[in-house]
Amino acid sequence: MRKILLLITSLIFQQFSAQNLEVIPLGVYGGIDESNLSSYLVGVKKNNSYLALDAGTLTSGIKRAIALDSFDTITDPQLILKNYIKGYFISHGHLDHVSGLIINSPEDSSKPIYGLTSTIDILKEKYFVNGSWSNFANEGEEPILRKYQYRKITPLQSFPVENTALNAEIFELSHVNPQKSSAILIKHKDEYILYFGDTGADRIEKTNNLDIIWKRIAPLIINKNLQAILIEVSFPNQQPEEKLFGHLTPNLLNEEFIKLADYVGKENLEELNVIITHLKPSGNQIEIIKQELLTNNIFNLNYIFPNQGKKISFE
Repeated sequence: MRKILLLITSLIFQQFSAQNLEVIPLGVYGGIDESNLSSYLVGVKKNNSYLALDAGTLTSGIKRAIALDSFDTITDPQLILKNYIKGYFISHGHLDHVSGLIINSPEDSSKPIYGLTSTIDILKEKYFVNGSWSNFANEGEEPILRKYQYRKITPLQSFPVENTALNAEIFELSHVNPQKSSAILIKHKDEYILYFGDTGADRIEKTNNLDIIWKRIAPLIINKNLQAILIEVSFPNQQPEEKLFGHLTPNLLNEEFIKLADYVGKENLEELNVIITHLKPSGNQIEIIKQELLTNNIFNLNYIFPNQGKKISFE
């Protein structure tokens, strides 16, 4: 009888301690390869309802994910595009973060696009217009096709991600000050994932945008609720600071994590999952960045270098 009670207790503990959020990278690079640009699906395991975090690449990434069995037995890319992706968070308006959304819009289904007002305005005024494409959204230049619904989100305010079990908050970032990018904190029950669009370091950008985020997520790290941080490192340390163009290097990422450690304690950063995004595949630059991150891993972070299409789960 005691063994049965212990087994039941163990199963209950596993049920409540199981980590349910997962990430499927549809595109991992920050340039050059148009078939593999920034886009990550985040959702709950076996729920088949995802929010796309940026949309530089969609169909090519979906096909790669199907080949790697990241969608279990589903083999129809159109089904995933139309039915599994429930909406888009667009961090900023640069082409390597929106081109997949634009190109796939004629074949997509109706769904919301979340973003800062500044980001939505770029989509409305620069991309979904007759001169460059057609207006598949619900505002802007006529004719208005109303497939997508713009959701202008106020920073630091929680909102539900429609047709999913997720909630989220958006934060402003600086991507060559005063140009704005943004980050999003995804929540499911007591689990969180934090995704950054392109961002410079606070010291370089002369802002406190990252510091605001570090303060917000500090309790989540201390309480082990934050499953992963997805953050960009676009250049190796040899890149001159005046030529970063609103991006991070391994040294600058460490500089920011030192500030985060002040809020959470160094010991609470150990083994934190950090997924490195937006690597720029020029020459052997990616190998240099990886080596610089791993050899100067001062907080023993669990660095993850995503592969297009390969599902990332947090056990």
